[in-house]
Amino acid sequence: RSWASLVLVFLGVCLGITLAVDRSNFKTCEESSFCKRQRSIRPGLSPYRALLDSLQLGPDSLTVHLIHEVTKVLLVLELQGLQKNMTRIRIDELEPRRPRYRVPDVLVADPPIARLSVSGRDDNSVELTMAEGPYKIILTARPFRLDLLEDRSLLLSVNARGLLEFEHQRAPRVSFSDKVSLTLGSMWDKIKNLFSRQGSKDPAEGDGAHLTIRDGIYKPYGEGLGFLGLRCPMSVGLDFSLPGMEHVYGIPEHADNLRLKVTEGGEPYRLYNLDVFQYELYNPMALYGSVPVLLAHNPHRDLGIFWLNAAETWVDISSNTAGKTLFGKMMDYLQGSGETPQTDVRWMSETGIIDVFLLLGPSISDVFRQYASLTGTQALPPLFSLGYHQSRWNYRDEADVLEVDQGFDEHNLPCDVIWLDIEHADGKRYFTWDPSRFPQPRTMLERLASKRRKLVAIVDPHIKVDSGYRVHDELRNLGLYVKTRDGSDYEGWCWPGSAGYPDFTNPTMRAWWANMFSYDNYEGSAPNLFVWNDMNEPSVFNGPEVTMLKDAQHYGGWEHRDVHNIYGLYVHMATADGLRQRSGGMERPFVLARAFFAGSQRFGAVWTGDNTAEWDHLKISIPMCLSLGLVGLSFCGADVGGFFKNPEPELLVRWYQMGAYQPFFRAHAHLDTGRREPWLLPSQHNDIIRDALGQRYSLLPFWYTLFYQAHREGIPVMRPLWVQYPQDVTTFSIDDQYLLGDALLVHPVSDSGAHGVQVYLPGQGESKTCCGAQGWTRGNFILIPVFQRGGTIVPRWMRVRRSSECMKDDPITLFVALSPQGTAEGELFLDDGHTFNYETRQEFLLRRFLFSGNTLVSSSADPEGHFETPIWIERVVIIGAGKPAAVVLQTKGSPESRLSFQHDPETSVLVLRKPGINVASDWSIHLR
Repeated sequence: RSWASLVLVFLGVCLGITLAVDRSNFKTCEESSFCKRQRSIRPGLSPYRALLDSLQLGPDSLTVHLIHEVTKVLLVLELQGLQKNMTRIRIDELEPRRPRYRVPDVLVADPPIARLSVSGRDDNSVELTMAEGPYKIILTARPFRLDLLEDRSLLLSVNARGLLEFEHQRAPRVSFSDKVSLTLGSMWDKIKNLFSRQGSKDPAEGDGAHLTIRDGIYKPYGEGLGFLGLRCPMSVGLDFSLPGMEHVYGIPEHADNLRLKVTEGGEPYRLYNLDVFQYELYNPMALYGSVPVLLAHNPHRDLGIFWLNAAETWVDISSNTAGKTLFGKMMDYLQGSGETPQTDVRWMSETGIIDVFLLLGPSISDVFRQYASLTGTQALPPLFSLGYHQSRWNYRDEADVLEVDQGFDEHNLPCDVIWLDIEHADGKRYFTWDPSRFPQPRTMLERLASKRRKLVAIVDPHIKVDSGYRVHDELRNLGLYVKTRDGSDYEGWCWPGSAGYPDFTNPTMRAWWANMFSYDNYEGSAPNLFVWNDMNEPSVFNGPEVTMLKDAQHYGGWEHRDVHNIYGLYVHMATADGLRQRSGGMERPFVLARAFFAGSQRFGAVWTGDNTAEWDHLKISIPMCLSLGLVGLSFCGADVGGFFKNPEPELLVRWYQMGAYQPFFRAHAHLDTGRREPWLLPSQHNDIIRDALGQRYSLLPFWYTLFYQAHREGIPVMRPLWVQYPQDVTTFSIDDQYLLGDALLVHPVSDSGAHGVQVYLPGQGESKTCCGAQGWTRGNFILIPVFQRGGTIVPRWMRVRRSSECMKDDPITLFVALSPQGTAEGELFLDDGHTFNYETRQEFLLRRFLFSGNTLVSSSADPEGHFETPIWIERVVIIGAGKPAAVVLQTKGSPESRLSFQHDPETSVLVLRKPGINVASDWSIHLR
């Protein structure tokens, strides 16, 4: 495959003190007691042994008991073979003193089973064969270990380093002095929380930990006390060895490179949803969201590990060399050596069970589909949400909103959505409007609707404690707040001041919340009002690590430590359900959320949080969004211009250029920054931003089609180069350029004063200096390269209007970039752009375009779909074509007709003008 020699798009650009996160607020592994305990266990022989006499093979799974050789504690291992080349491993205590949390609502359904059968056995091992594929599992009893093979190739090993650690629950023996400490500690917590406005990472300052067991049986815990009295350590850990793998990715969210780094000797990657103020770059600290999915890639194989646990989790990555183990001779034979590169991955979680899905590929597309079959695909967004969003904290009042709206029209700039931050609500009481600044919200919304624009308002999941505020009163009376360990409503400090936190783990609470978005309950709302869920980690300003106490009580008797990372998903879920229900299930919701978990892709968009107006923050948004796309969250973007600080004009323009080529495209800014609507810049910068917005809107048919493909198949919209070129080793570490679908390669400019960038063009095996012969000017203009790959067809709208809804019936132009073999293909998805009719009534079109043998053919890629549309094909631009003698159009039931055309011999671009055929019809165009 090659890239078209023509650069499809070149956007022209005319062109203190750094504040950082307060690390003292956030724990390191050494300060997280369970991580310290887990990490203190060094690789070696595992103390666990499988009791093969207990093995039971049922229709759905295999179970066998594991015994700790020292403590004699029994665990139960459950193995399942799953359809689509997956395996599930679950480990729990055989007889727990209390149940451990098993994460609900993430899987879309129980995965279909592929039965296991015993194909071999001796005194120390059992060989299992999976019903699907050439896969075997070798269960070794002493020391306990699992090896998963494809034919004779070892794919991965479980517990090969002996790091399985399952802290079992034990009966507490508490001294009188300990009981006194517990009582005094509880009283101190209550007093302190009344006055504290500053969070802390110190467990003794907000995590309820005042008791240390000194009898030598319990290890120091220091992570809070449960409602049943002392909560003993319950952490779990397990290691996975991946022979032949040197490149691993995923486990977002971290402000770091795309390829995960070795963490031995440093900090592990942390997964714990946190509100991190002015986060640092290029380190493994936790950020707003957590998706416990890791992908491993080499030129011949892709694998995935999905660790289904919602508690605080740390992931250690080490680079190793696989030596001659049980399968050493086999590896010698297959690979010609007794050693092979290996990556070892160690997962450590505070509570819960071990519940792991092994995604066996073999290709990366297979891994995407496997994970999507478990947790769902990216929700198909409404078309407007793929346009441009204008936001800041805060637009002052209704007049300000309408002035911004008018500004886009006066300066000929497209925009789909204007956003309102927390100041729009009455005293930060969500679901309300400030009566002095937004006295007539519905009239304001109607004005925007007349321009075919939308409004997004923030609704955060912390509720002002205020008697007389209906939302608070109902939640309190219904008992739907998160509780403290003594059963009272949990209160923390956030934007409104003292706030209660709805217990979104409770289905009743989620249903109540969804109902609040009805037009009757959310007064002043309208069909063109959508929602932004910020602070849903949850953020608690005076809580430990700026979040909730770990021993806060949730629905079902679970502590917050058990459910922390899934809390944000539940907020997102409930809000999306509310927007869906308010239309009777007809309209697709749009909800942006900051915190997320595995499965959040089903509910809307996410973004990279409160970034800073600095070049490095622009640059880091690329690997951050790529990482999210790899684990299912395609609808990702970064605040254009940076949230904190004021960007210099060059940085702001560069950010618009990049944002136009990222899935979620929103400009946003802090309250204390200067206004930065595009027209406030000098005209030369404003013109460049207009061009960037124009490119975004021109490509909306392409963007919408990519999102449909992501929704249908689970493949990311924004992709690392190695996804398309899995055998090109050079691409494995590239994260400053990326692909949109398989068609466009984008290399944003992320350095101040740059006069050029090096673009690696995969498929050609060489790096080229961008823009040299393509109109590169070294004076006042800087260009951002966007290449179309040879062999692809990209649909575009060529008339940019004030919003996407104004363009939805415009004619289509097809850009056909021919491969060296003279072929190309592409798709176009169309529907009404906002309802679920594409799903419930099959009202959609999926057209396939194929160019081969000098003929361009349009046919249906999904005959189940049907949709009447006035859209027609206005032009066809063929890049890499020679000059034909004639161009002929053929349609079913009509005679041949000749088309006018224009050919540029210098660029080899052939333009076919006005075929005039409806996009829904079958047709062919022949170059003769």
